[in-house]
Amino acid sequence: MQGLQGDLPIVVIIAVAAFLAGLCSERLRAQLARQAWQKRRWSKTGATPVTDPAEQLRLVMGARFEKRRLLSRSEAYVLYAAERAINTVDLKWRVMAQVSLGEVLSSPDARAYSAINSKRVDLLIVSRNGDPIAAIEYQGHGHYQGSAAARDAVKKEALRKAGVRYIEVTPERGTDDMAREISRIAQAEGLRLNTSSDDDRVRAVTGSSER
Repeated sequence: MQGLQGDLPIVVIIAVAAFLAGLCSERLRAQLARQAWQKRRWSKTGATPVTDPAEQLRLVMGARFEKRRLLSRSEAYVLYAAERAINTVDLKWRVMAQVSLGEVLSSPDARAYSAINSKRVDLLIVSRNGDPIAAIEYQGHGHYQGSAAARDAVKKEALRKAGVRYIEVTPERGTDDMAREISRIAQAEGLRLNTSSDDDRVRAVTGSSER
């Protein structure tokens, strides 16, 4: 009995050591897996991610930067046409350029959200409250190459589920169809807003009469 009690601390120490070794091994495997994923992610650019702010500042201070066009000439032309169409509508909408879907859509499914988080739309019409109304994509000549159609399908489906319209503009169709679609959306939104205002007035009247 005394021998068993004397061996007990050794058994506990061995068990704790085995547990810590297993924990360290799991953490090491997770770290190696994360490093491998980051290496694959950045292999196309030949760069590795820099997360330390001080190192980021050092790199930026030692590098040269140049401004880039936010939109191509064709995309800018579509933006101006969308703004002209918006100006004919009595709703105070705005047109934003190069909007990340991760900033205007959300999902409780983390994996589904990661599928759209880094994707962008060329233009986004937003309400005066900042709510997304419609996405506009310019599909130039030769757009549908490789996996472009699949990428567009991902964006379309996510926007559809969120209740955001999707408008495509092509060189062949021009911007007239886009302007008509914006007008239709504006009419639908105007009707919805007017109905909501009428309902509010009805509630206000009935509420005051009940009091």
